[in-house]
Amino acid sequence: MQPEFWNDKRPAGVLSEVDLQAYTSVVEVFERSCRQYADRPAYSNMGVTLSYAELERQSAAFAGYLQQQTDLKPGDRIAVQMPNLIQYPIAVFGAMRAGLIVVNTNPLYTAREMRHQFKDSGARALVYLNVFGKNVQEVLPDTDIQYLIEVKMGDMQSAAKGWLINTVVEKVKKLVPAYHLPQAIPFKRVLKLGKGDRLQQVPLALNDVAVLQYTGGTTGSPKGAMLTHGNLVANMQQVYACMLQHGPDGLPIFKQGSEIMVAPLPLYHIYAFTCNCMCMMVSGNHNLLITNPRDIGGFIKELKKWKFSAMLGLNTLFVALMDHPEFKNLDFSTLRLTNSGGTALVKATAERWLQLTGSPIVEGYGLTETSPVATANSYGNQSRLGTVGMPVPGTTAKVISDDGIELPVGERGELCLKGPQIMLGYWNKPEATAEVLDSEGWLKTGDVAVIDPDGFIRIVDRKKDLIIVSGFNVYPNEIEDVVSRHPKVANCAVIGVPDDRSGEAVKLFVVPRDATLTSEELTAYCKENFTGYKIPKQIVLRESLPMTPVGKILRRELRDIA
Repeated sequence: MQPEFWNDKRPAGVLSEVDLQAYTSVVEVFERSCRQYADRPAYSNMGVTLSYAELERQSAAFAGYLQQQTDLKPGDRIAVQMPNLIQYPIAVFGAMRAGLIVVNTNPLYTAREMRHQFKDSGARALVYLNVFGKNVQEVLPDTDIQYLIEVKMGDMQSAAKGWLINTVVEKVKKLVPAYHLPQAIPFKRVLKLGKGDRLQQVPLALNDVAVLQYTGGTTGSPKGAMLTHGNLVANMQQVYACMLQHGPDGLPIFKQGSEIMVAPLPLYHIYAFTCNCMCMMVSGNHNLLITNPRDIGGFIKELKKWKFSAMLGLNTLFVALMDHPEFKNLDFSTLRLTNSGGTALVKATAERWLQLTGSPIVEGYGLTETSPVATANSYGNQSRLGTVGMPVPGTTAKVISDDGIELPVGERGELCLKGPQIMLGYWNKPEATAEVLDSEGWLKTGDVAVIDPDGFIRIVDRKKDLIIVSGFNVYPNEIEDVVSRHPKVANCAVIGVPDDRSGEAVKLFVVPRDATLTSEELTAYCKENFTGYKIPKQIVLRESLPMTPVGKILRRELRDIA
């Protein structure tokens, strides 16, 4: 499809194009926003609120430390591993201001998963929450990491409250297993040491890599998607252009500088990174960071304190919130925008949310490789439930047949996307890049879709075997590779099955080598090797697996059986 196909189909107020030369880098967006909205709150978390001016100062101190007290050079990689804490934006924007490439890391990763990411990215520095120190100590010898910066939960609090929080985390809740990393510098000390160091401006261009965001892509083991400053800035502008949609009063639904956006999704996930770190910033709005969204009671208790107007989430989270008895007692009078992404939105969830809150959920679609937002639904009654909306301004889409021919409107085929937010490629993996990106810049998504005559796009199937659990990508190959190393396993296969809570769940089929093997033993083994969302929810022991004549496991047949 030509981009013009969608221009007259978008709601009033939404721009058709964005000015890709408006900024030179993510750092320019950050510094300009911090000046423009200096007195406004930027982030709140655990009772502490940081203004844009304070965020600028703290990140400058962090950058100053990296520039003056280490030998890290622009282009070096720094991994950041923590949940939603105010320390996250300070570290990430500080690292970018020092010219470093940020490697976002899931704090729930096991040692095996961390080792792969740190080695593959060649990270030379790591900012981590002390809760994960034991894993850091274990993997450190196998990596190029020279600099460790250790965050504690209470870092941003007053001295007394910070000590109390850290003591509860370590001694009462016992969340910090014993470890020994004497070379680690405390985060608070980094800010103190960097305070006097003059930040040196690093020349950055739109085609410089800003973030390595790990994903399996459409297949295989995790790869680092190279997202440039241009990719992130473009996607920020594209999402913001959609937020300019007019309401019934003819004014933009989304008000600059006056929104409070609830941020329960992890900032290390590209969906929250672009929406909460970038879009909120360019519009001078306020992010309410939720550190542990699994604690639904605590989450709701925090929401009671705020007149929140927007929320980013996914199907699993919406269901968990609505199932809590206190949710209905919240004040939803200011809630206007609820955005869903990461995994398919279940129609029943959307209908129930609207009934309980009065705010419709708007669903979009994207991939790590698209920074991530590729399509977005309109707000209000112009939204189309069951679709992922239309391509964001400046992006176009087409569906192709198995032999690469573009198909007409209404036909189902593989969805391909083209736009300024498409990644540069996979880090050090030219062959994997060539598999998904063609010479004209079209990205093959691996998803089967239909473009309707009115411009709305429906995702109808998955071309590859990727499983999406609560918005996180799970790759059967990775699970199978690890499970097959169990001494009692002869063969195994993994598929995704529908799940009411998480959209999909992992189902593992195993042919035992040893008759004493139990599903409980396999679950324990998986818990040692995988982060929570990758652990199979269902395990089936079988005598054999369906295979092709050459011995390739037929996952499709297993799906049919399931």
